[in-house]
Amino acid sequence: MVTHAQRLKNGITTALLALLSLAWVYPVVMILLNSLKTERAITTKGAFELPTAETFAGLQNYVDALNSKGFLSAFGNSLLITVTAVALILVCCSMCAWFITRVSGKVSKLIYFLFVFSMVVPFQMLMFTLSATADKLNLDMPINLCIIYLGFGAGLAVFMFCGFMRSVPVEIEEAAMIDGCNPLQTFFRIVFPILKPTLISVGILETMWVWNDYLLPYLVLDRKKYMTVPILIQYFQGSFGRIEMGPMMACIIMTVLPVIIVYLACQKHIIKGVVAGAVKG
Repeated sequence: MVTHAQRLKNGITTALLALLSLAWVYPVVMILLNSLKTERAITTKGAFELPTAETFAGLQNYVDALNSKGFLSAFGNSLLITVTAVALILVCCSMCAWFITRVSGKVSKLIYFLFVFSMVVPFQMLMFTLSATADKLNLDMPINLCIIYLGFGAGLAVFMFCGFMRSVPVEIEEAAMIDGCNPLQTFFRIVFPILKPTLISVGILETMWVWNDYLLPYLVLDRKKYMTVPILIQYFQGSFGRIEMGPMMACIIMTVLPVIIVYLACQKHIIKGVVAGAVKG
């Protein structure tokens, strides 16, 4: 039976967490409101006020953002990089985790520990060497950036896949091989569908990382030819180098909205996949 003290404690905790969530949501709400205001209202003290009949700009800022030079190209580059990189991470890392968990030995253990170790290495230690290497190998195109994302995203993905893979009974795979499946058929027809919870959770986490990443594309891509949306926002300027705040706010909302929709639609799978990948085994 819940006592009065426990109910009071739960109420206080709920109120504190609600206030904390508002602190996280507030900046997004402010950007959304300012994306509907006129330029003059944003650049004055009215930036923190609700839109009025005089300051309301409607969807004009969104139209200006879509018509701006480079937005559609940057959006396409971000979409190409995100989809390709996440697909590579899911397929390659799940196959690697299957090998590590099914082939026991010192080599597989060493490979696993190297992947886990890569999670604790700060990116700042590698970025200058990475930038120089990518420049020498001419990896300054969006499709080549996906390979680099595969390397940096493999640590978390392999760790989660290995944790879930250890809970999958080996007898299922043995039965498939007895029925005539080769290793590739066994993996893609039997093992891969079983990994659905972890695939979804890893896919969403990697998607949010790759889509919102600024530093890696900034270091690797040739910015004269290719830009992603986070980079474009930095250079979102109008005539005479003046920053157009309204279209820039609209651009930010259009960038954040796809990730928010995907996250809200699949958030229940994230918890299942993280728990399965981090606890089991």
